[in-house]
Amino acid sequence: MTSSENKTSYTKRFSYAASDTAGQLVFAWISFYLLKFYTDVYGISAATAGTILLVARITDAVDAPVWGIIFDKTRSRWGKSRPWFLWLCLPYAIFGVLTFLTPNLSYTAKIFYAAITYVGYSILYTGINTPVTSILSALTPNSHERLTLTCFRMFGSKLGALLVNLTALKLVAYFGNGNDRLGFMIVLPMYAVGSVILFLTAFWNLEESKEIVTEEQKSLPIADSFRALKSNWPWFIIFTSSLLFWIAFIARVSVAPYFFQYVLHRKDLISLGNSLDFVSLATAFLLPFFCKWTSKRNVWIIGLLGMVAGQVIVYFALQNNMSVIGVMFGWAFGFLASGMAMAMPFSVLSDSVDYGEWKNGIRAAGFLTAIGAAFCLKAGSGLGGALPAWIMQAYGYVPNAEQTPQSLHGIELSCIWLPAIFFALAAVPVWFYQKYELLEPQIHMDLDKRRKGVVGVR
Repeated sequence: MTSSENKTSYTKRFSYAASDTAGQLVFAWISFYLLKFYTDVYGISAATAGTILLVARITDAVDAPVWGIIFDKTRSRWGKSRPWFLWLCLPYAIFGVLTFLTPNLSYTAKIFYAAITYVGYSILYTGINTPVTSILSALTPNSHERLTLTCFRMFGSKLGALLVNLTALKLVAYFGNGNDRLGFMIVLPMYAVGSVILFLTAFWNLEESKEIVTEEQKSLPIADSFRALKSNWPWFIIFTSSLLFWIAFIARVSVAPYFFQYVLHRKDLISLGNSLDFVSLATAFLLPFFCKWTSKRNVWIIGLLGMVAGQVIVYFALQNNMSVIGVMFGWAFGFLASGMAMAMPFSVLSDSVDYGEWKNGIRAAGFLTAIGAAFCLKAGSGLGGALPAWIMQAYGYVPNAEQTPQSLHGIELSCIWLPAIFFALAAVPVWFYQKYELLEPQIHMDLDKRRKGVVGVR
């Protein structure tokens, strides 16, 4: 195939971006503000909030593979991934709203309500977010074009997060007029409606490749879904690194509101600090050019180590008379590097689906994506929220009060060094990706021959 034959339209590219903007209009509230909402608005202790986030992750051990199997068994006139945007957009939005409601309950009942709504949201998030990744392999067989689509997806993701971070707390304060519980109750439905509209837009415009869909429309036996993991080493590399990355990233952003409010004494910088996530687009959009200049493996590692460097810059800025400019520079530098570290796994995950089909004769895009992307993101979100919550509780954090030197140290550990350690660990498995990256041209050639010239071959 020529590059012009493989090139996707701008309608498809922006619709793919819309699918992740839709998810972020709700998920950004969860990842950036849920921990602080639980502790400072709903009145749940940091340790209990951390446990709720972890309990939800236990469900992921069950719901992610179940969703993956369901996706691989899906057969519809719209394909395997696309129809889930239609079927799940409304339930997803509703549970996003319910997660931030604050019914007047006893303390124990509050815990159960928070756990049930968050677990429900988390299950639906897997259901609607996994197709955003799994559909990529069905939109185009071309690796370079998948990188381009991933760049647009990153744009959509960061745009959604930016909209939330720039407006969320201000709208909560405006509509709540001093009552944050009321503010959250009024504002969340606005974003949920936007999420539904954008998911429906993605459903309308994203058509899966007939050639690939014909292959993927085969209803896989459950055992075959698990067999797709056999010797799929690039997938295991992506899974391990992604899980460690999301633990680090969510720990960083979920503790940021505490860090800016109590350590820097600049609560006014919370929205700006989290909005700097948008600068990651500078590197995310340059991924195709970076990957022409050097290998995907190298770009991926540079992104992860760049995030470590950003954390170190923040630390030294704190030692330098609490330099706000230095802290913000380090914070922005980390986000800039995250464009590479975050986008690369989403792109190469589709390549691991191809590798599984090439190696084992089984194309289990839904299963591999559900565990390799959605599970990692959700498990990382839970652990990335739970670990710093437990650390802060252990160091004596008290909501809405002047913090002791010890509790401030706990916030610093949670916001700076905990993420730095996990970012560094995430780079280790990526080092071994190179040998599988070199196989990609051969894999694509062989799969193209199988699909066009060998009847009955998976």
